[in-house]
Amino acid sequence: MTTQETPASASRNRSFPKPEFTDAEAGALEFPSSGSRAYNYFSPRKMRATMYEDVTFDVQPDPERHLTQGWIYGFGDGEGGYPKEWTALKSSDWHAFRDPNEEWEQTIFRNNANVVRQIQQNLTNAKQAGAYSGWPPGWTRFVERHLGAWMHAENGLGMHVFTAAQRSGPTNMINTAIAVNAAHKLRFAQDLALYNLDLAESGLEFDGSAHRGVWREDPVWQPVREVVEHLTAIGDWAEALFAANVVFESLIGVLFRSHLVMQIAARNGDYVTPSLVGTGENDHERDLGYSSALFRMLAEDPEFGAANRDVMQGWVRRWAPMCRNAAHELQPIWSQPQEKVITFADSWTAADEGFAAVLGEFGLTEQKG
Repeated sequence: MTTQETPASASRNRSFPKPEFTDAEAGALEFPSSGSRAYNYFSPRKMRATMYEDVTFDVQPDPERHLTQGWIYGFGDGEGGYPKEWTALKSSDWHAFRDPNEEWEQTIFRNNANVVRQIQQNLTNAKQAGAYSGWPPGWTRFVERHLGAWMHAENGLGMHVFTAAQRSGPTNMINTAIAVNAAHKLRFAQDLALYNLDLAESGLEFDGSAHRGVWREDPVWQPVREVVEHLTAIGDWAEALFAANVVFESLIGVLFRSHLVMQIAARNGDYVTPSLVGTGENDHERDLGYSSALFRMLAEDPEFGAANRDVMQGWVRRWAPMCRNAAHELQPIWSQPQEKVITFADSWTAADEGFAAVLGEFGLTEQKG
């Protein structure tokens, strides 16, 4: 006797829970303005929220905002989420910080793509015009050795200072700004690496590998290298940000990029390098902008401002002498280009005044010994 097989699906009794609505679902509650499409769960800085605020604010909720049950995850030692103890600075409202550059994912790619496109166009035009052929040998050696060595400083800061710190801030607004800072440093280091390769293949007598030996062994660069390596070992994310963007960049980065390379390149027949180094300077201005906004907010905090200024003053005492010494050890490279249109003393005065102005924004001073 044969029987006709019944499809398995027809013989199964499936059971699904029936939804029961309790009026506790998202969107169920009616309250004044609950039907308004303009409702927002945070207070925008201006009349209306910007796109930057819409896509970054409260992306990382914490127990002070929305996570009323506390952190939903933690580390093995019991700390949860983003501990405020990861920095010695304190704030009565970490969520008050806004990046004046309003950087978020789309702007990171758009801005950096524009910069890279501009650099590539400049390098292509320079090669087609034979712009490197007019460089004097002294300037070629300067770019080969010292601009190449600076690439390592930018990469070290981007990879091991800012990338390491961009997870440690207590809010998404702060972490996003630090992550963009890391992207700036890594992109500029790669721009310098590509420029180095371009010059090595341009027909110039240019050693594209000289920068490694200079960074590792040239006595004038060893104090700078030492400072960069010390910066990578800071555990406090805010101290790393302060030491790198406020102290190191003001006393060494701006000194080298803006008050040396940008000043003397054109007088040595080089109109290409300033366009490249200028992008690094522009990055620094933007990164200093968000750093200043953050440290100014903390220095003026109604509850913790005085204590924060004491902490930051201690950071100035720790890092400024080290950076000053490293900057002065660079002095011999001012005499290497053929056209010496600026003295180290002039460059140093400009950088030192800029540093004092930045410290003044936070109510800090430097007592020089």
